[in-house]
Amino acid sequence: MGKSCRDLLPDALFPILWILIAFVFPSKISGIRKDIGLPENRVCRNTIQGRYLLSDDNEFKLEINFKASLIRCKLNEAQLKYTSYVCTALSVDSLSRCCPEIGQRFSCHGCNLVSQCCNSYEHCVSCCLDPSRTMEDLALKVKIAKPITAGTYASVFDFCAGRCRHNSASVVHENAYASDFHHCFSLQSNFSGIMELSSEARLTGIDIVIGKQGESCNSACRSKKQSCVPNRLLVLNKCEFLQRYMSCKGGCFSSIGADQPAEVVDDAPKDVNPGACLFTQREAMLTCDGSHQHTRRLCPCA
Repeated sequence: MGKSCRDLLPDALFPILWILIAFVFPSKISGIRKDIGLPENRVCRNTIQGRYLLSDDNEFKLEINFKASLIRCKLNEAQLKYTSYVCTALSVDSLSRCCPEIGQRFSCHGCNLVSQCCNSYEHCVSCCLDPSRTMEDLALKVKIAKPITAGTYASVFDFCAGRCRHNSASVVHENAYASDFHHCFSLQSNFSGIMELSSEARLTGIDIVIGKQGESCNSACRSKKQSCVPNRLLVLNKCEFLQRYMSCKGGCFSSIGADQPAEVVDDAPKDVNPGACLFTQREAMLTCDGSHQHTRRLCPCA
């Protein structure tokens, strides 16, 4: 006949056995902790272009601790949408692809904030993502390319990543940069509504030289041991720049000539408007070779 546990154990040890069973096997087992919030899966896009640096588009929420209570700031939605940090490729989080949240947010290190051009692609993207510098509603209307059928950017990050890449406006002589600051995101609207680089940004790295009477821009730039940059003549072909660099005492008028933009010298015959500044109506005529015996040219040199 089998013996029970009570028969095998002395009476003094039996209560101790029940106490041990109660501790080891609790009557109620909770399988799920409801008071623990699982971390949100966060994945950043980043530039992944350079060998050493990258910039991310880390989404964030801003909270302020005030009088021992958390109050969510009701800011503009664009301000709460993105933040951006620049970090080294080795410091980026391997899972989220986000940069560590240290250092300056929306870093503009190495950027000219007037022309909005930077000497590194990553800092250009980070600076561009700052909502105080790039308006989301305008950025999302910009066409990715010039053809009318071209699409627009899907997000501010896509816009900044695209605009900060090299473009024809940052190149001179087709094989050299006009300046170390050749990553630009500045925009302005022209008459057709197409967004383009601002004139100031396009002249980054260009020396504006006033030629001698009857001198071509090729000659004026050579005298400074530089070369004339033909695709910048179009930028200077405006009264805004003529009046900035020349006196234009006789006014500023549209004209037709290969020597323009230029200023008519004071001792010129009266029928050619002495002291007047002239810009050409025929942009196809803009050339570095043009000259006129009664004008002084405004020249872009690099």
